Amino acid sequence: MEDVAIIGSGCAGMGAAIYAARAGMSPLVIEGAQAGGLLTTTSDVENFPGFPEAVNGFDLVWKMRQQALKFGAHIESAVVESVDFSSDPKILRLESGGKIEAKKVIIATGSSPRMTGAKGEKELYGGRGVSACATCDGAFYRGEDVAVIGGGDSACEEALFLTRFCSGVKLVHRRDQLRATQIMQQRVLTNEKIQPVWDSVLEEVLADESGRCRAILVKNLKTGGVSEIPCKCVFVAIGHTPNTKAFAGAVELDSEGYIKVRDEIKTSVEGVYAAGDCADKKYRQAITAAASGCKAAIAAANNF
Repeated sequence: MEDVAIIGSGCAGMGAAIYAARAGMSPLVIEGAQAGGLLTTTSDVENFPGFPEAVNGFDLVWKMRQQALKFGAHIESAVVESVDFSSDPKILRLESGGKIEAKKVIIATGSSPRMTGAKGEKELYGGRGVSACATCDGAFYRGEDVAVIGGGDSACEEALFLTRFCSGVKLVHRRDQLRATQIMQQRVLTNEKIQPVWDSVLEEVLADESGRCRAILVKNLKTGGVSEIPCKCVFVAIGHTPNTKAFAGAVELDSEGYIKVRDEIKTSVEGVYAAGDCADKKYRQAITAAASGCKAAIAAANNF
């Protein structure tokens, strides 16, 4: 039986593993379907403290992994399919058919960006001109034209943030008016750098000879016409889906599937904590995920 099992191996999971290992808990990290989490798909991370020259997303998580192993964490390549938190110890059932028992559990499974499924989107995702995070990648397109897909608050926030760096922002939305709050709409529609593209959806992301985004094709839903919009990056901002399916019914979730927490990291079940993007719909940054993993591990080690 494990003292603590950490589900997820991204910044939140590895942040928790480092602190739990240094506290002498010998944590077990269950990697999940994507070892290292979503950050491993990012080429350069410029906003993580301590790396003024930027660091590759995969390299950053791998260094955290090595640090956790150094202090006594152990890692298992497996995916948690379901859990039983009503028992003591807690039971984690794996997709492989195995079972893990743990006194305490830290859930750090992250979230996944919703994508449009347009042609070329998957191929150019992660440093090649398709992104789901303007805060992470916007500065790489300083002085360039970019596009944002979406019409809610998130899309408007992304578009406004990008105006700090980019020459122009095309905001592509499937309706003829934004879904965002009134104040966000006003800010977007009065910003000279942002040009809405109404009644349109992303059809394809076009690559140049180097395999990077050069333009997008958008289809007008009213006329059926397809037009090409030159841009160096397209930011998809149609929401995120928390990776919490395995915990439905075991811990309290909100209407969007995010884990509800109190005191920042405590779930509705004693001895079960949540860290990172599976419980954070607001910030979704590598540094905030790592910090919440730290908090969860400290809480678990000290029975907070």
